[in-house]
Amino acid sequence: MKASQQFCTFHVGPLFVGLEIERVQEVLRPQPMTRVPLAAREVSGLINLRGRIVTALDLRRRLDLPDRARESQPMNVVVRTSEGVVSLLVDSVGDVVNTTGETFERPPETLAASARRLIRGVHKLPERLLLVLDADEAAEIPSA
Repeated sequence: MKASQQFCTFHVGPLFVGLEIERVQEVLRPQPMTRVPLAAREVSGLINLRGRIVTALDLRRRLDLPDRARESQPMNVVVRTSEGVVSLLVDSVGDVVNTTGETFERPPETLAASARRLIRGVHKLPERLLLVLDADEAAEIPSA
């Protein structure tokens, strides 16, 4: 882990999660989404990002959390990957958080197996734990 880093933070169910700020292209309010027939459960659909079609993945489903309430609209965290951009659907977006290498630790053993492969580690902040999301793992589009 770098000596100091900035993370774009967001909430997914009860989890407080962060992505390295340089991996985040933008954050968008709820967007109209086109469903994809026969797609994997994690694929919520496709959004039109200024003429570019982007796959939207539901992080709740990737982390094996219960689906959000029907009336609740997810936010889009658009992430840059080596394969292009992907939108990660989250419950709400937080602030940019600065961390230091001294606060970083390996993922806790109490994390579910499904979450363990997506979480690189945690930063112990004064008020809570910040789970550091592996952007490439989280944005990997699953096959049906």
